[in-house]
Amino acid sequence: MNKRIPQSIEQSIAAKNAILADSDFLMRIEKAAEMIITSLRGGGKIHFCGNGGSAADAQHLAAELSGRFYYDRPPLNAESLHCNTSYLTAVGNDYGYEHIFARLLRGTGRKGDILVGISTSGNSKNILEAYKVCKEMGIRIISFTGETGGKMKEMSDLLLNVPSTDTPRIQESHIMIGHIICELVESELFPR
Repeated sequence: MNKRIPQSIEQSIAAKNAILADSDFLMRIEKAAEMIITSLRGGGKIHFCGNGGSAADAQHLAAELSGRFYYDRPPLNAESLHCNTSYLTAVGNDYGYEHIFARLLRGTGRKGDILVGISTSGNSKNILEAYKVCKEMGIRIISFTGETGGKMKEMSDLLLNVPSTDTPRIQESHIMIGHIICELVESELFPR
């Protein structure tokens, strides 16, 4: 058997065990869910953004909220900012790729909303531009990043910085954390 297979699984487990052992990190996961619940109860929207694999995670988590997670219930107001390809290519072409999220957020966001920015490096320029708009508009920011938090660290209201520098292991942890948040939100807003 190729040694990379068990090594990759062990590395993924190690990153998740580091999160599990960090009580402050676990409390921040709970706080992220509370922020989202408060926004949704107040009529807010949960916006997600990311690039590449993080865009896939953003879209995935938005779908868990707007569709369903564990059980049937009313949809929640959540959307990923990169899903309209005509918008994305027009704004990228006309204004620059770094403005794709910020410009859409100006049109669809409002005070009391949440933006969940996902970036393994924490340095994605288009997410940082969106964070500037959030600060102007009163939109709170939750960041999913890697170990250092990058430049997103300083601009975040809540930072979930996975204790790893390995992109695949960070992304695997991001989706785990996102799923936990979705479960907490769904069970609180729609108790069974």
